[in-house]
Amino acid sequence: MTRLAVRYDAVNLAQGFPDFPAPAEIKDAARAAIDADLNQYAITWGAKPLRDAIAAKYRRTYGFAVDPETEVTVTCGATEGMIASLLAAVDPEDEVISFDPFYENYGPDIQLCGARRRIVRLHPPEWSFDPEELRRAFSRRTKAIILNTPNNPTGKVFTREELEFIGGLCREFDSLAITDEIYEHIVYDGERHIPMVTLPGMREHAVLVNSMSKTFSVTGWRVGWVIAPPDLTSSIRKVHDFLTVGAAAPLQYASAAALAAGEEYYAHLASDYALRRDILLELLESAGFRCFRPKGAYYVMTDIAGFGFADDLAFARHLLAQVGVIGVPGSSFYADRRDGSQQMRFCFCKKAETLQAAAERLAKVAKR
Repeated sequence: MTRLAVRYDAVNLAQGFPDFPAPAEIKDAARAAIDADLNQYAITWGAKPLRDAIAAKYRRTYGFAVDPETEVTVTCGATEGMIASLLAAVDPEDEVISFDPFYENYGPDIQLCGARRRIVRLHPPEWSFDPEELRRAFSRRTKAIILNTPNNPTGKVFTREELEFIGGLCREFDSLAITDEIYEHIVYDGERHIPMVTLPGMREHAVLVNSMSKTFSVTGWRVGWVIAPPDLTSSIRKVHDFLTVGAAAPLQYASAAALAAGEEYYAHLASDYALRRDILLELLESAGFRCFRPKGAYYVMTDIAGFGFADDLAFARHLLAQVGVIGVPGSSFYADRRDGSQQMRFCFCKKAETLQAAAERLAKVAKR
């Protein structure tokens, strides 16, 4: 979708990367690391200053003690963190549960492991799941459930009650909860992110995947991490080593400096994105979209049935060619593409000028 946006000179509200600068402090730290000649291999599972900073951050933010020597693996982004974790834990013919709609990498990740995917639906408008449907999805073959909270593409933030129910099933069936928490600090309306691994009884049943990308607006840096029990960390590190060897060394040192940020940085991040969210909601609703109000992350899922197009792909082509705005067709987030054929996802991690340009162009949709 981004390539099409460039080709058609369209406003890109599709791919989730900020079009505004990263914080000056993190860029200064990267330059300083390069100038200090920290340009050779770091320890494959992560430079010690970064692993220490990750552990300190979880202790400071969640009161959760992590051993940086035995429980932290630095990866090339959360994307590699997820596949490394799955490859380390899942065998062919195992089953892995994921919620639908889902971030589109999870399906291929499960395929690469040779595992079987079990799908449980999230139901709009609150994107809730049926507890009994989830229970039926678990079996003696269930090795893991993938959980993304705050969620892409829906903006759902899973509640403590939901997390405890999922965690209870993981303990009952001796399965892992592999949680993608990349949007942990981007939450709204009084919502609070709760890492699954911090819940009682989940220390040995949870794998936490995260990265610098969204919190610090450095999606191109590809610095992420995995927190897991020591025995599983040992396996994840081996898989990671043979996938990528290691993340970029100077960017690891810069990331360590960034993670020392105080809580005021994260509060400002959330409030700033809340303003952007409200701007996008208003302009989409003015253009005739039915919006599902996100409680976290930086996307808005919309219902496009009122526009009268055959499906999301036809509507996306119209938006691109006739309006000059691009989003992501909703069907790309569903195992059965028909389930998302009347949905579109738009992102609001954009500067004010970009959102204003989108507003001016989307006015054409309402007039159609």
